[in-house]
Amino acid sequence: MFGFGTTNSLTMDKPHPESLLDSAVQGSIGRPFDRIDGPSKVSGTATYAAEYPVDNLAYGFLVGARIGAGTLISIDADAVRSMPGVIDVVTDLDRFIRVAGQGGETQPPTQGVRDIAFMGEIVAIVVAESYEAARDAALRLPVTYEAGEGAYAFAAARAKSYVPPDGVTPAHFNQGDVDAAMAEAPVTIDATYVTPSQNSAAMEPHASIAVWEDDGSLTLYGAYQMPSTDASQLAKCLGLSAKKVRIVSRYIGGGFGSKLGIAPESVAAAIAAKQIGRPVKAVMARQQVFEATVRRSNTEQRVRLAATRDGKLTAIGQESLVSNQPGEDFFEPVGIGTHMIYSGENRLITHDQVPLNLVLSGSMRAPGEAVGMIGLECAMDELAERLGMDPIVLRKTNDASVDPEKGVPFSSRSLSRALDEGARRFGWARRAGPGEARDGEWLIGMGVASAVRGNMLMESSAKVELRPDGTATISSSMTDIGTGSYTILAQIASEILGLPVDRITVALGDTNDPPAAGSGGSWGAGSAGSAVYLACEMLRGKLAKAMRVEDSALTLKDGMAIGNNRSSPIGEIVGDGLEAIGHIKPGKQEKATTQASFGAHFAEVGVNRVTGEVRVRRMLGVFAAGRVLNAKTARSQCLGGMTFGIGAALTEELLHDPRNGKLVNRDLAEYHVPVNADVPQLEVHFLSERDVHANPIHAKGIGELGISGAAAAIANAIYNACKVRVRSFPVTLDKLLPGLPDL
Repeated sequence: MFGFGTTNSLTMDKPHPESLLDSAVQGSIGRPFDRIDGPSKVSGTATYAAEYPVDNLAYGFLVGARIGAGTLISIDADAVRSMPGVIDVVTDLDRFIRVAGQGGETQPPTQGVRDIAFMGEIVAIVVAESYEAARDAALRLPVTYEAGEGAYAFAAARAKSYVPPDGVTPAHFNQGDVDAAMAEAPVTIDATYVTPSQNSAAMEPHASIAVWEDDGSLTLYGAYQMPSTDASQLAKCLGLSAKKVRIVSRYIGGGFGSKLGIAPESVAAAIAAKQIGRPVKAVMARQQVFEATVRRSNTEQRVRLAATRDGKLTAIGQESLVSNQPGEDFFEPVGIGTHMIYSGENRLITHDQVPLNLVLSGSMRAPGEAVGMIGLECAMDELAERLGMDPIVLRKTNDASVDPEKGVPFSSRSLSRALDEGARRFGWARRAGPGEARDGEWLIGMGVASAVRGNMLMESSAKVELRPDGTATISSSMTDIGTGSYTILAQIASEILGLPVDRITVALGDTNDPPAAGSGGSWGAGSAGSAVYLACEMLRGKLAKAMRVEDSALTLKDGMAIGNNRSSPIGEIVGDGLEAIGHIKPGKQEKATTQASFGAHFAEVGVNRVTGEVRVRRMLGVFAAGRVLNAKTARSQCLGGMTFGIGAALTEELLHDPRNGKLVNRDLAEYHVPVNADVPQLEVHFLSERDVHANPIHAKGIGELGISGAAAAIANAIYNACKVRVRSFPVTLDKLLPGLPDL
């Protein structure tokens, strides 16, 4: 894959206790560096998917199906072709993709749009000389359908549930006998929690510009989190060699999982551009983003806990119903965190899929943990009350020393430390009993929840070049979705090569550069960051050889190489320049240890005893995720996750018409994400930790840890405030009012 002698590869088959990030002296790691891409973003010079300057550009507007299930009979393209500015109406009933691609898949998503699987399915693209002309014609395009029978209501279709194929977690897992443990235990909980469908609601809509080159290759400028695998998806959709497809995704205005795989606009734009012989830009309208990309599945979770009177869990059961389109394998991995968070010898964690004719279910920020920890952590709160035990003590009592299912050690685990530190900082000792604390007409409560997010290392590579002028360039198909990848990768190179960050240029999001796993699953920093580390390690060795010193005797700082009683500017000893490629992939450590990030959420809420309104008054999170590479970007990720938790707890819910599957609240006016007034001052604290089993930079994923458990902490605080336990999310005032105490 790479040139001989220029690649430093590492397979994580054993721990990596020594890290150059500990011995280097530049001082770039851990500091709260501002994002190096920040000025270009706030000045409007950062180029997003729909903004690349392309000559002779035509504009496409997508056409979505207006029935929920059935067959496409005809499209009357001639009815709009004569409209001013219209170039063509492009259809390809066989190659257009019915649904978006799932993250990391290299095979194409389901193709073919004769059969209508959900309302909003993209069936055509109208191309014109302007966006407005394309939109006008698309809205007027006559399309004839034959309606069929669809399943749109979860409750009505649940009897058709089935066991899906295993995904990132087993669909069904059973250890011991939960039923027997529940029957024997002195204290039990058996409750059902419901979460709705959600949308990632990223600021930037999905967009693609398709440009066919003279050699028959395709360049797609798009908003995609995983360009390398997305290029494979796109190539197979179009019947091309993967080498013939280039994806460029320099800046992404948020993704949260919705841009992991290709979406329908990419294939439609590519086919249209080929047909009309000029580049085509297709930008989804906000309503189409909601209707035709992906949603997080709704869930129904039966959670059972059995415990001794001193709070030791003897059984954990989490049996979930989720939903997706018929024939689609992905299922929301609700129980993925439940496998590892608490001890308990009897365990039952299942996922059954309900087929529905709704927009595709896919990964959304912290797939599994974000909703699965709501059910589990609320059930733990209920168990603590039934035991008469402090909820923190209950969690610490069941803090597992080894993986309770695999029997292997955790690579690092700081759950109890996070709970203790959070309790101290939050003032947990002042927590009153349920319904006992008041502030005028507000009932005040505190809640807590544990946080866990599995850590993943993904095969990734990056090239680092040192130039004679003492500057360096990093290049990789890794992406930055607003998480700080540009800055973190520059910091790693800065630390190891002894160069100030402002002397390092980072080029990301281009499949012409070394392939990386991209952004998703909180693996970005650990995977791409380790690839940069390995490339810089090789360059450091080359510099030591040029200086005629042992690696350990070389000091690199502020652009100077120091060793063997002499010092030289780094640029002077690189000759015409040096380059190296770093390449990392998972190995035996993946099975020898269980790797996850841990934390704890604390929330204080006020519930208005008159209106039922809920206000989050303050939140605090304590997190342990290995080495923190940048204190500012890491904190920002946790703040974002906690804000996601507020949305999941109080406001976010996709609503489908049960008669035809039509998405009712399909824009940011009607789908209620938390706004400034909903979000109080949030506190984030990190525990010092290194994980030598995870990767050579000792860092673990943090981007999705901040959402895991956050909504449960708020729900538990609501109960503590007003003694009303709501198990159907979001917790809206109509669900609280009937149970509120009299004035």
